[in-house]
Amino acid sequence: MSDIGDWFKSIPFITRWWFAGSVAIPLVGKLGLISPMYLVLWPEFFFSKFQIWRPVTSALYFPVGPGTGFLYLVNLYFLYQYSSRLETGAFDGRPADYIFMLLFNWICIVITGLIMDMQLLMIPLIMSVLYVWAQLNRDMIVSFWFGTRFKACYLPWVILGFNYIIGGSFVNELIGNLVGHLYFFLMFKYPMDLGGRSFLSTPQFLYRYFPSRRGGVSGFGVPPPSRRPAAPEQGGLGGGRHNWGQGFRLGDD
Repeated sequence: MSDIGDWFKSIPFITRWWFAGSVAIPLVGKLGLISPMYLVLWPEFFFSKFQIWRPVTSALYFPVGPGTGFLYLVNLYFLYQYSSRLETGAFDGRPADYIFMLLFNWICIVITGLIMDMQLLMIPLIMSVLYVWAQLNRDMIVSFWFGTRFKACYLPWVILGFNYIIGGSFVNELIGNLVGHLYFFLMFKYPMDLGGRSFLSTPQFLYRYFPSRRGGVSGFGVPPPSRRPAAPEQGGLGGGRHNWGQGFRLGDD
């Protein structure tokens, strides 16, 4: 148990509590302590009955069962893996900027979920973070199934296509990729590469609660290595060898 505790404490702060919430909320639903019906995103209950917790719980809840357990564990692994890499890499020492990225992606996904009547938002949020990591490390070589190797910038789309082949679903992954691209374009590509104005900046109140630990450009992480004539910020980080499964709505097995 001490080894598990030490491992949990070693997870970066923001990723640690996101990971903990993504374990606790599905467990609460699985044990029946709270009905899963209260944890998913339903527009009519959110708007008419003011159940304002649903956008939060729907981003953490996943219906774990015999047919979905492996998919849940795979996505939990990628949450841990790629959120940790972003928090200790591009956003190292800037927790406010990382929290702002998560909030921006979450808000975009919640709005999309309300429009498209999506009940579960866990996979899109994780995919949006993975997409940002893939773009910030776009020239890094990652590995996939059967020893295939390619640049990290293709990883989100390879997973989307692979998931569609084996499961016939790609909507959750696609939404996550598009939201991740929106953040990446507005925060990095447009102002840094195209010389446009900055549309996104971290609110000052986040810096008051989560001050930066070392110098940096507020509101920005590290630009993609391929966009600047410099070596990649770090190497040796391979991609996952696990399979993304398809997205599920409440009640699927």
